[in-house]
Amino acid sequence: MAVIEIDRESGFCFGVVTAIRKAEEELARGGVLYCLGDIVHNSDEVERLRAKGLITITHDELESLSNVKVLLRAHGEPPTTYAIARRNNIEIIDATCPVVLKLQQRIKANFDAVVPDGSPDVQIVIYGKLGHAEVNGLVGQTEGRAIVVEDIDGLDKVDFSRPVALYSQTTKSLEGFNAMIEEIKHRMASGVGFTYFDTICRQVANRVEHLRAFARGKDVVLFVAGTKSSNGKVLFNQCRAVNPRTYLVANETELRREWVDGASTIGICGATSTPRWLMERVRDSLLSFESNG
Repeated sequence: MAVIEIDRESGFCFGVVTAIRKAEEELARGGVLYCLGDIVHNSDEVERLRAKGLITITHDELESLSNVKVLLRAHGEPPTTYAIARRNNIEIIDATCPVVLKLQQRIKANFDAVVPDGSPDVQIVIYGKLGHAEVNGLVGQTEGRAIVVEDIDGLDKVDFSRPVALYSQTTKSLEGFNAMIEEIKHRMASGVGFTYFDTICRQVANRVEHLRAFARGKDVVLFVAGTKSSNGKVLFNQCRAVNPRTYLVANETELRREWVDGASTIGICGATSTPRWLMERVRDSLLSFESNG
């Protein structure tokens, strides 16, 4: 029988834990609670909370609501969301991650400092996924003027004859951020200012080396993450880079017996948006493979 180990450090980061705790506390009090967007990028956890009464809405739907309670998830929101809430008498249950909130405040202070006359000299560049909820909230701090770059190719949008201030989405990789810094330094015109701020969450970033070590020590690795999780894609690829027998599953229904044939050690790990109970279900399904021959 194979030894199956669930990674002790995988699972929800503290920002997601706080958001889910706030949702459950509000739901326990009764009444209707809405959540602006999926509370976490994991459909199984979203469904668990939906069964408890949490109603997920879009930004368009928010505009049509009034006199209700709305939870803001850990990813954070732009100032326009708070303005809508004030206008529509919506009570905000704010679960923005403290790390994200601090980053929003830094970007806003930077933007306000360079835009006294409405025409910024410094270009605020955000290394992140275009359209990601957190990134939308960050761009909102600059009245939509920040430049979002997903990779080196995205730097073509930047004018390197003007100063640049670089920030990062909190869940991006340190490796990618450092590569971005070096490329911008290479492209900057002589004598033009370039500042950069490492705003990557260490609770997320520090998981990379741990997961790589975890994956190296196993015959097979099952990485559990939702299809919408950016962090999940990054961490899965880190595991697969050191162990080619790493497989990505959303839940236990996607397991395939042939993946684990002949394996003596099987590791189960996941993203910062993956609940512990879901990894345990994957383990239980593997155990049923063993017991059913």
